[in-house]
Amino acid sequence: MEVTRLDTSNLLSRIEHLRNSMIEVAIEKGFSSRESIAISRELDKLLNEYEQVRGFKK
Repeated sequence: MEVTRLDTSNLLSRIEHLRNSMIEVAIEKGFSSRESIAISRELDKLLNEYEQVRGFKK
């Protein structure tokens, strides 16, 4: 399956949105709050997916 530029762009948009959300929550509730950690884990998943899409991992 070929990954299109739109797929990559959508993934980057989702990553940026989550990154901003994580920063806001961390400032408001603390870096070790449950919500911050949950967002961080989701962000990690998206970043790993992005790496796979871009071919950084085999």
